[in-house]
Amino acid sequence: MAEEKQPQRKKIQATGQMMKIMSDYFYDLNDAGQSATRKVAWCTSVGPAELLRAMGFAVHFPENHAAMLGATRMATELIPEANAIGYSPDICSYLTADIGAHLKGTSPLAKAYPGIEAPPRPDVLVYNTNQCRDVQDWFTWYAREFGVPCIGITSPKNFTDVTEILVDDVTRQIEALIPTLEEVAGENLDMQRLRETVALSRECTELWRQVLETAAATPAPLTFFDGTIHMGPAVVLRGTRQAVDYYRRLLAELEQRIAEKVAAVDGEKHRIYWEGMPVWGRLRQHSELFSELQTSVLVSTYCSSWIFPDFDANDPLRSMAKAYLALFIVRSDAYKEAYIKRMLEKFNIDGIIYHDAKTCPCNSNSRYGMPQRLEQETGIPSLVISGDLNDLRCVSDEQTRTNVEAFIEQLEERR
Repeated sequence: MAEEKQPQRKKIQATGQMMKIMSDYFYDLNDAGQSATRKVAWCTSVGPAELLRAMGFAVHFPENHAAMLGATRMATELIPEANAIGYSPDICSYLTADIGAHLKGTSPLAKAYPGIEAPPRPDVLVYNTNQCRDVQDWFTWYAREFGVPCIGITSPKNFTDVTEILVDDVTRQIEALIPTLEEVAGENLDMQRLRETVALSRECTELWRQVLETAAATPAPLTFFDGTIHMGPAVVLRGTRQAVDYYRRLLAELEQRIAEKVAAVDGEKHRIYWEGMPVWGRLRQHSELFSELQTSVLVSTYCSSWIFPDFDANDPLRSMAKAYLALFIVRSDAYKEAYIKRMLEKFNIDGIIYHDAKTCPCNSNSRYGMPQRLEQETGIPSLVISGDLNDLRCVSDEQTRTNVEAFIEQLEERR
């Protein structure tokens, strides 16, 4: 009997361009760190990057570095370094892996980009707690380590609607950052430059939304696993022309795939919504697992976290506040469930997989009855898998495979 051909995932051709612009970003960041005149700001991934770019800072995102530590499977061995200085193994494994890498003097950047040893030293650290409190503790540690200012936004959480009172609060907090940033930068904020940066972020976010929404086609031209890679420019180059140009090219390729009925997963039979963080050290393994099962994991709230339709160049500071407040992770369960229900319908979803990440409670939505409520309301079944974003000691590959295979069998029986 001939060996059965395994379904394959299709490589996205624009990946080469993405790797080039990401390389250019890291080398420019490294140059800024070695410059006597350019200033470096460290920023949380959904922090005020537009403000920093408009003031001429080179911007480093420690969460991006931490995700690289996870994807290269360096994180698990580095986390104990942070545990040893008092950081619990139960808190964010982005934080513990990144601090552990600093303590150990290692970085995935050194392996990927010759000539770069580590992230550049910050002149200022700027956080937004819209994701979790851990980012404030993370940045505060580096502020003590480097002896530089650490400033930020303390964001409200667990609200359903973005009200004017909330926008007023965060706008004032953004405005309060400006004097310190001007002092560090040695120049005043140019509002016209900020408007231009916000306009580019708005264009980038709209293109990224269109990229992700191509997955509504049948068959889907890209997967969640593709999205976790191709969101790189939206994270680290938001507010730049390079990100806008890249997503134009990527969108054109995906639209061509749709026209030609090219599937990201051969023989797509099942369509899955992924709720929560990726397991960075298992991206390839999980991608291949679902491909073998002719299942396309094609949409997630995680990749959609860098869609900011509220950016408005005519009112940059206030629209930034509104955009950062609209983030899925900070909203109430009522909002989250309504959002997910819309996505299930829009993307014609057969099942939901919730990743219960041990060290990321704020982005694990399976702990307070949401899967049961949504299944009762929609009839769409779900599976909860236990794991973590970075700490592979929390991941059981065998258990994950067994549970996923059984879940896909369940979906097959429902067809």
